[in-house]
Amino acid sequence: MGRKRSESSAQGRHHGKSARHTKDADIDFTDIPELTDEQLRKARRVGRPSTGKAKQLIAVRIAPELLAQLKKLAGIQGKPYQSLMHELLERAVKKRAA
Repeated sequence: MGRKRSESSAQGRHHGKSARHTKDADIDFTDIPELTDEQLRKARRVGRPSTGKAKQLIAVRIAPELLAQLKKLAGIQGKPYQSLMHELLERAVKKRAA
C-alpha cells in the first residue's frame, strides 16, 4: 500500500496534475430530483455562525516537536490543539500585562 501523497509536496502536486478531472458537462444529473419551491425556501446556508467575535487567521511557524507536544497535550485535555494554543498565549499575555 503506497503512502498518501500530500498536495503540498512536490510529488503530490505532480500526482494531482496527472489526475483526470471530470467536466461539469460530463456529469449525469438525471438521477437527482430537482428541489421543490418549499425545499428551496427552507434551505439555509451552512457554515460558521456569525458571533461577532471572529478570530483572525494567521500563519505561525512552530518547531515540529513543539507542535507534536501541543497536539498531545490538547488530546489529553480533549480539545483542539489550536484552541489550546490560543488559551496558552492568552494566559501568557495576561500574565505579562499584570
